[in-house]
Amino acid sequence: MSKKLYDQDFKKWIETTIYQLQKGDFSSLDIYNLIEELTELGKSEKRALESNLMILLAHLLKLKVQQDAPSSMKDSWYRSIIEHRQRVQKNLKDTPSLKSYLETAIKKAYTDARKIAIKEGKLANFGVRIPQENESPKNCPFFQKQILDEDFYGN
Repeated sequence: MSKKLYDQDFKKWIETTIYQLQKGDFSSLDIYNLIEELTELGKSEKRALESNLMILLAHLLKLKVQQDAPSSMKDSWYRSIIEHRQRVQKNLKDTPSLKSYLETAIKKAYTDARKIAIKEGKLANFGVRIPQENESPKNCPFFQKQILDEDFYGN
């Protein structure tokens, strides 16, 4: 019955599962799907942190590498840094256990952030210098403390 409910009405399945847990009716629980959902929940929290770090790091890197970019471009990067740093802080506040994952998340996110910074750098136009790929360090040039510091902008 609960397998069908899970497939037919996810919201109702959640409500039923919560009710069963509250009443201690463990024998009626849809354990397989409950484990699946809890596992996925943990993964999604990590993915959200990595995604926000990726954008934050890409724009920190662009500010570091493209110091000669016009202020109109830099202003956009500054705004993005502010927004995504706030999101990272919120991720860490809402899920404190992510703090132990932060260093790993930074390493994972930086790989993609570097690719983004390089690709976007190649799109520069209107006389803006296109940075060389080797100007972007292969390893994250920022410390965790700097990444989380609301007054740090990488330049």
